[in-house]
Amino acid sequence: MLYYLSYFSENFGPLRLFDYITFRAGGAAATAFLIVALFGSRFAAMLRNFNIRAAARYEGVLPEELLDKRKNSTPCMGGILLIGGVLISSLLWSKWQASNGISWILMGGTLGFAMIGFLDDFMKVFMQKRDGLPGKLKLIGQFLVGGIVVWLFWTRPGLHDAMQSFVVPFLKTPLSFGKWWWILPVFSAAIIIVGAANAVNFTDGKDGLASGCTIFCSLSYAVFTYLMGHQIFASYLGLNYVDGIGEAVVFAAALGGGCVGFLWHNCHPASMFMGDTGSLALGGAVGMLAVLSRQELLLALIGGVYVMEIVSVMIQVASFKLTGKRVFLCTPIHHHFERKGWTETQIVVRFWILSGIFALMALATLKLR
Repeated sequence: MLYYLSYFSENFGPLRLFDYITFRAGGAAATAFLIVALFGSRFAAMLRNFNIRAAARYEGVLPEELLDKRKNSTPCMGGILLIGGVLISSLLWSKWQASNGISWILMGGTLGFAMIGFLDDFMKVFMQKRDGLPGKLKLIGQFLVGGIVVWLFWTRPGLHDAMQSFVVPFLKTPLSFGKWWWILPVFSAAIIIVGAANAVNFTDGKDGLASGCTIFCSLSYAVFTYLMGHQIFASYLGLNYVDGIGEAVVFAAALGGGCVGFLWHNCHPASMFMGDTGSLALGGAVGMLAVLSRQELLLALIGGVYVMEIVSVMIQVASFKLTGKRVFLCTPIHHHFERKGWTETQIVVRFWILSGIFALMALATLKLR
C-alpha cells in the first residue's frame, strides 16, 4: 500500500524510495518487528488473562527430571500476533497490483497454515486434547493449502515456465521436464511445503529455537528471490529470472522481522509460545519461498536445523519399529542433547549458530554453479 506514495515522487523526491524493493523490504522487516515487539507484552498478558495455555504435551513422554513445570503456566497461541504482524507488514509494504500476485499467494498460504495451526491449538487449549487436531486431518488440510499454493504458482504469468524446471545445486542449467513429467516438480513442491511446515513444528520445542532459525531461513530466501527478480544478477548467477518475484523479498523480510520481534518475548524464559498457529505458518511460509525460488533442494541446507529435527524423529521411529532399539536418547534431537546435559540456552544458541552456518553455505552455492 505504501508503494503508491512513489506516485507522488514528482512533488516530493524522497517518496521515490517506496518504488525500490530493497527499501520496502527493510520497511517491512522493521514494521513487522515493531508490531510484534511493541504489542508482545500486552498480547502475552491478554493470553494469560484468558488462561490460554496448552495441555502439557511432554508429560509421560519425557523423563520427569527434564520437564520444566514452570512452562505449564506460559501462554501459547502467540503465533496469532507473530503471523498477524507479518501479514499486516506485508500488506503495507507490498506492491498490490503486481501482475503475478506473488504477495497475495504467499500471504494467503501463510494464513491458511496459520488457521490449521489455530484449530490445533484451539483443541489443545479449550478441549484439553494433548495431541490437538487429529494427525490425518491436519495433514489433509496442509496438503490442501500447499496444493492450492502450488497450483496458483503454476498458473501465474511468468512463473509457469519456472515451475516446470527443477534447480539442482552446483548445476548451471535447471532440469526441465516435458510432457507429463512436469507433475514431478509440482508434486514434490506440495510435499516440500507440507514437510517444511511440520519440520518447523517439530523444531518449536525450546524457547526461541524455531523463531531464531526461521530468521536465517527467511533472509536467505529474501536474497534468492531478490536475485531472481533482477535480470542481470539472475543471468550472471544462472538463476531463473522471474518478473515480479522481487515482491517475495518484501514478504520474506517481513517474516524475518516478525521472528526477531517475537524472539524479544520468546527468548528464555519465554513470556509466550507461538503454538502451532505460529510454527505451521512459519514452516509453510519457508516452504513456499523455497518452491517459489525453485531452491527446494537447498532447503535441506538452508533449513538444516529443521531437517535435523524431523529426520531424527523419522530415524527414531523407524529404528524402534524395525529393531526395537532407539538411536537417540529422545527426539526431536534437541531433547537428545537435553538428556546429554546441555542447558536450554546452550541448545538454542548452538542450533542458531548451526542455522547461520547452513544459511551461509547455501548462499555460497550461488558462486559454485
